[in-house]
Amino acid sequence: VWLEAGLERFDSPGKGRSLRVTRPFKLGELLFSCPAYSYVLSLEERGCYCESCFTRKNGLAKCGKCHKAFYCNVKCQKGDWAMHKLECSAMTAFGENWCPSETVRLVARILAKKKMQKERCLSEKILQIGEMQSHIEDVDNEKREMNEADVARLHRFYSKHLDFPDHKDLLTLFSQVACNGFTIEDDELSHLGTAVYPDVALINHSCLPSVIVTFKGTSAEIRAVKNMKPGDEVLISYIDLLYPTDDRNNRLRESYYFTCDCQECKSKSRDKTKLKVRKQRDPIEPEIISNMVRYARKAIREFRLLEMCEQSLEEMGAVFDDSNVYMLHMMYQAMGVCLYMEDPEGAIRYGEKILKPYKQLYPPYSLNVSSMYLKLGRLYMGWEKHSMGISALKKAMAIMEVAHGKDHYYVTELRNEMTQK
Repeated sequence: VWLEAGLERFDSPGKGRSLRVTRPFKLGELLFSCPAYSYVLSLEERGCYCESCFTRKNGLAKCGKCHKAFYCNVKCQKGDWAMHKLECSAMTAFGENWCPSETVRLVARILAKKKMQKERCLSEKILQIGEMQSHIEDVDNEKREMNEADVARLHRFYSKHLDFPDHKDLLTLFSQVACNGFTIEDDELSHLGTAVYPDVALINHSCLPSVIVTFKGTSAEIRAVKNMKPGDEVLISYIDLLYPTDDRNNRLRESYYFTCDCQECKSKSRDKTKLKVRKQRDPIEPEIISNMVRYARKAIREFRLLEMCEQSLEEMGAVFDDSNVYMLHMMYQAMGVCLYMEDPEGAIRYGEKILKPYKQLYPPYSLNVSSMYLKLGRLYMGWEKHSMGISALKKAMAIMEVAHGKDHYYVTELRNEMTQK
């Protein structure tokens, strides 16, 4: 079954439905673009991005009824009305009590789209929305309770505009979204919204991915991150690849109900580097490390004083090497706290510590690396460190031109940003 020229659906042994290339693709080449079946802008980004096309700009026009949704122009507002009307009057009626999760908001839009769209849409060329894997039979009690709570919120906030399928079908849909939904992110990997792309959901996972998914507005773009030959399977990473093998597979089992058997998981070739500890006279009990990480994460998650973060990191630093992934995770969180507390000097300090091991531990053309270069470059520019800023931004651009494409507006904006400064 063909998706685009050069791509076909096939059954992969042990994996089931899969996607492969039938012609060569070069590094950075676009395999295909997929419009979202349904999508929703994060509430935190309202006022900054257009609800319809996800364009970031100043002077967005406000919805005249609810005064909460914003659009580029009348065309965008009219184009989004079929979805926005699901929430417009309800937000006004419920006021501060209007609190559906982002997943509930997305499911409501999927249900509305299903009712309007009787035939396959452009995001379902080879896989329809109802064919997406749900793993409903694998959902544990905790997730089942969360899904039940989401179903209750769906009925509470959207009953005026939607006809609901039976309870079992709703639970299946929530599970499908959990397994197949994509987080739409900006150039610095900030969360913008959530969407479903049925054809992209066909792509299997590998810790050694052959492609990367990025976003242009609300559409997903799939580009090669290495040269591909006919017969190669199209593979993306479902999870953050920074972590060691056992941690990655725990995350995959918890969210996607399978264990990866790629070459990296079999060889565990990078685990030694990722799990570096400082030389100790006595062995460290795993429970001690686990408790230390949990305490440090809690301190930062609660956004206590920066001194608390520094103390947590100092305690971890006595055990972990700076390139240990758990230490890196904590430094990344601390960098976020510094930015939140308007401490650019501290953010730069942590960013510089993070960058070198990031380059070693992440695969080539990782957006985690490019986003760190972007953040540091912009911080340097703000501190009048022009040459260091330009150097970091150029390195970000080299990755982004492959991952996003040379004509992507993030790349164009970055080029303009470097020229102006």
